[in-house]
Amino acid sequence: MSGRLVVIGLGPGNPDQVTPEASRAVAEASHFFGYKPYLDRLELRLDQTRVASDNREEISRSNAALDMAASGHHVAVVSGGDPGVFAMAAAVCEAIEAGPRAWRDIELSVVPGVTAMLAVAARVGAPLGHDFCAINLSDNLKPWDLIERRLVAVAQAGFVISLYNPISKARPWQLGSALETLRKHLPATTPVIFGRAAGRPDERIEIFTLGEADAAKADMATCVVIGSPETRLIERDGKPPLVYTPRFSAGAAK
Repeated sequence: MSGRLVVIGLGPGNPDQVTPEASRAVAEASHFFGYKPYLDRLELRLDQTRVASDNREEISRSNAALDMAASGHHVAVVSGGDPGVFAMAAAVCEAIEAGPRAWRDIELSVVPGVTAMLAVAARVGAPLGHDFCAINLSDNLKPWDLIERRLVAVAQAGFVISLYNPISKARPWQLGSALETLRKHLPATTPVIFGRAAGRPDERIEIFTLGEADAAKADMATCVVIGSPETRLIERDGKPPLVYTPRFSAGAAK
């Protein structure tokens, strides 16, 4: 007997940014697997069961959830932000590919959520108004030289860059190194947004230039958005500045 597994994105942390689809998915599931801080955001009923695990146990969490679903239960794997952006949807698919054939018969659905770069961008204007990309700065699953090559490539191509997982106690130097790499290819005046806990009570949104950006301002709850050479900052009297990237690239026909 095969059950169902749904991977749910809970958004960046503000309850108002949890989609109605995600709320319905939570109401319908019976067993919940996830990183404890994400599970703590759920108001579950007495008949719903939570199974918490460490943030670095994505595959073992996926395996346990798939085992439960394969036995006929309606299982949810919860993720912060969007589950398909450096999160649990890919881990579940990886587990299915490597796991027993029966797991491929499980009814699987992925419920999207608001990812961190969208929440941060909304706080300052429209820095993602033109082409952009997202790069995970963690070198736990890929070598640092690959990350550096990608940073150089997208900076030279004129993309706005959103950096996820920029820094941690175990990885204290990567963001500083990334900023130094980008300073070689982007103007020092390029706007940089440090968006910590966007939408939550402890939110902190700060805007710097690339020349003055300090990696020490970030932690693992921060998403760093680095503008392109075309990204602009609009000063406003008595209000925070607006940051936006024009929809038209320089030289484009309008």
